Order: sequence, then structure tokens, then C-alpha cells
Amino acid sequence: MTPKEKELADNARLLRAWRKFHREEREAVLAGPYATTLIELFRMFANIQYVAPAQLVGFVQSINWANVDYAVRLTVLHEINNAITEFRVERDMEPINDPLPGEPESPFRLIKIILFPPNGAPTGA
Repeated sequence: MTPKEKELADNARLLRAWRKFHREEREAVLAGPYATTLIELFRMFANIQYVAPAQLVGFVQSINWANVDYAVRLTVLHEINNAITEFRVERDMEPINDPLPGEPESPFRLIKIILFPPNGAPTGA
């Protein structure tokens, strides 16, 4: 095996491990104490092509994130990032399109602010 083939094999192994880790994290979140709320949120992620950005942001805002563990919020952020990125790539758009200064925030960045506000206390209902 050449060094390049070894590197590719190692990268493939690491990617599989990374995906397995995130799949297990997602499953744990959906089986945990916040499952009822997060199942609906993750359903929205899975059907993002049918969800208006304002609906998604509004639903996220309706959740009392102050009572949700930090690790769970990280998993939620990861899942919405994946959903939005996949949605954009499928439509031949740039995967990430953050606004320039002075432009309105993107739905992803609004959700990130809701989950992890600058003052440290999560927002929501």
C-alpha cells in the first residue's frame, strides 16, 4: 500500500468513525429526556425543503433551551447544520452562505444565537 493509499484509507476510517459518533449522539438525544420536543424538530430538519425558514426559527425559539443540556444543544446545532448544508448542495448553492456585516442573519445563525446566545444563557420559551 502506498503512502497515499494509506492516507486515503485512514481518512475513510476516520470519516466512518466520525459519522458513527454523530449518529450515536443523535440517537441518544432522541431517546433522552428532551425526545418529545426534539423528535419534531429533527423531523423538520429531515423535511427542510417543506419548512419555511421562519417556521424553523420560530419552532426553535419556542423551546426553553435553558433547561436543555449543552451537549444536546451541540447535537441540535450539528443536525441543523447538516440539514441546511445538504439542502443547499442539492440545489447547487454554496454549502455555507453567511451574511455580510449589516445584512440580516441567516436562519442557521439565528438558530445558533438562540441555542448559544452571546451572554451564555440559552433563549426560548
